[in-house]
Amino acid sequence: MEQTELAKPARRPAPKLAGKREQTKAQNRQVILEAARQVFAEHGYGATTVRDIIRATPLASGTFYNYFQSKEEVFQAIRDETALAIRPRLREARVKATTVEEFISATFRTFFEYVASSEANFQVMRRDAGHTRVRMDTPEVIAGFDELREDLESAIARALLPPIDADFLMASIVGVAFEVAERMMLRAAPNPKSAADFATALFMGGIRALPHSTVDGSSAA
Repeated sequence: MEQTELAKPARRPAPKLAGKREQTKAQNRQVILEAARQVFAEHGYGATTVRDIIRATPLASGTFYNYFQSKEEVFQAIRDETALAIRPRLREARVKATTVEEFISATFRTFFEYVASSEANFQVMRRDAGHTRVRMDTPEVIAGFDELREDLESAIARALLPPIDADFLMASIVGVAFEVAERMMLRAAPNPKSAADFATALFMGGIRALPHSTVDGSSAA
């Protein structure tokens, strides 16, 4: 029986081609980011050039500019990837906390464990201290800070924490986390538990002495 036009099976090559193209784009982008991590960690942000990054990949220079326009864009992408990797772990650890000490300890322990297991990412973030202290404004990094503040506000609402300034406390936790992590990684045998115990004890001793905040954010007498 002769097959009509309507009976012919439909051909769908486009989705396969599109899928392969997207996969190649994702792979190329990851190759660039991995090369940049190594170069930034070795030379620092300031001394690194786009040419250095390209040379560390098997890709052509034109391919690089299909994904990034500058080394700053690459740097920010690495920071965002790092934030995306650690944020869910941090939030999960804080949500499970039932006491102030558990909340603080879980935050520091989770962060320090990630740093110890992902030294290359942390070195990229901290290799040029002057630069990285300024460039903490990438979307995913900011979102991570916002999540910490939200979790602190939630803990205050649940009376897990006293009514203290959540914004100041967030900034304090972030600052201590990065500085202690940096000192931890300079040691011959980084110890996340020891670092977390120190930071937790520091905050547990200080939180009780902090002034309580009023609705407008000022300190109560």
